[in-house]
Amino acid sequence: MLSSVDRLLFVRRVPIFKELRDDFIVRLTSVMHELHFPAHHTIFRQGEEGRSLYIVVSGRVKVHIGEKQLAVVDQGKYFGEMAVFDTQPRSASVTTLEPCEFLELTQEQLYDAIEETPEIAVNIIRELSRLVRRLNDNIQFTASGRH
Repeated sequence: MLSSVDRLLFVRRVPIFKELRDDFIVRLTSVMHELHFPAHHTIFRQGEEGRSLYIVVSGRVKVHIGEKQLAVVDQGKYFGEMAVFDTQPRSASVTTLEPCEFLELTQEQLYDAIEETPEIAVNIIRELSRLVRRLNDNIQFTASGRH
């Protein structure tokens, strides 16, 4: 079980929360669920409905479509954020590579947090914009024939 200080430290590392006041993060983390999964456990599958994002407290997960690995997410990083915002089916599957511990933030908890502290929405928009820019850069890099 994580202490409130440990929760604060992990959530503080997540880019969408890093500029928020500690007292707000403490309130937010107090409602987050702690989850533990063994190695090779599928957290969710592509196409499933999703309403949570996950922060990796320990361990690593792979994001994949079928057998094609898209990314590895490790301690202090997060995944699952797209489904929290657009309520579309999950765009990829996520499976643990080793025993893992997570903090889970549900869509309802996030929306309550945004209502209380609108700066979260700005941070989220900023992070998603950075992601789109990185993807665009990757497409341009690949299209130019440089690998």
